[in-house]
Amino acid sequence: MPGGRLTQQERQQIALGLAEDLAYAEIARRLDRPTSTVTREVMRNGGPNGYRADLAHRATERRAQRRQALPRSPYSDRPADGRDPEAVAVYAETVTTVFMHSGMSRMPARVLAALMLTDEGRLTAVELAQRLQVSPASISKAVAFLDDQAMIRRERDERRRESYVLDEDIWYQATVASARANAAVVEAVREGVSVLGPGTPASDRLDSIARFLNFVSEGLFRLAEDAREMQHAKPEPDAEDAEAAEDAVVGGGRG
Repeated sequence: MPGGRLTQQERQQIALGLAEDLAYAEIARRLDRPTSTVTREVMRNGGPNGYRADLAHRATERRAQRRQALPRSPYSDRPADGRDPEAVAVYAETVTTVFMHSGMSRMPARVLAALMLTDEGRLTAVELAQRLQVSPASISKAVAFLDDQAMIRRERDERRRESYVLDEDIWYQATVASARANAAVVEAVREGVSVLGPGTPASDRLDSIARFLNFVSEGLFRLAEDAREMQHAKPEPDAEDAEAAEDAVVGGGRG
């Protein structure tokens, strides 16, 4: 299996495979590459609908030049943490791109990815600016957006320095926000049913839309609550672990 970076010819084959609507796994098989390599390549270079081989190749060359100029990966907390700095940087770009495809702007996506990839899950504005090599003003706008979305929270330490912390309930908050947005649409659509008059084709259409979105919203609320309860629940030991623990207590008592 070939290693190293993708060549320009391989990128052209990826573009052709996407044009043929092939799955990432099939494109990877034709290139004799891991599927993850193709997935990362596409996601960090425009996604399946915006991927262009020539632009992707030039972007990769620019990233390589920037990495060579840096003493270490901005996402590596310690020089000797045992992680591959280049692999972590590539993964950070992949996560950023996924957030952007979900509708988030680039800078909030980069900040969120940076917080996710720190062991502590917290960074100051100065640390974020240094890691992402952007201005403090860019960081300020990004964290303001994430704070408004309840995806991070602000905390001050004993020196009054403000840190931005990745909220453990980030996905719960995002799901609830989506459910509330759907609920608002439902309310607006139902108002249209009465305006257009019951029994008309247009009102029937709106009623169908409202019932569908209402079902989705209620389901999202329930799933979000169940998922958060599961997330914060302490895992119960399986039967073998419980038996081992009991034997240890009994054995200790006999001693």
